[in-house]
Amino acid sequence: MGETMKFRAMIKKSGEWWIGWLVDLPGVNAQEKAKEKLLESLKIGAEDLLNVAVPFEAEAQMTTIDITEPAWTLEGGQ
Repeated sequence: MGETMKFRAMIKKSGEWWIGWLVDLPGVNAQEKAKEKLLESLKIGAEDLLNVAVPFEAEAQMTTIDITEPAWTLEGGQ
């Protein structure tokens, strides 16, 4: 099994629903009645998005970029 990846999730209670989205993966969002179910739905959404094959385009190059880790952290948060 591969390494674990972490993504920032914004979640909040809205009426009777929990809503949330992944900051680092635009398009991954969910709405559930329970917080735990919301977190599971966001995880499934991220896994689904990351498992989509990227089509090859002629003349295109796939590369990566490196960025410095931000000074702030959400570790130990809620």
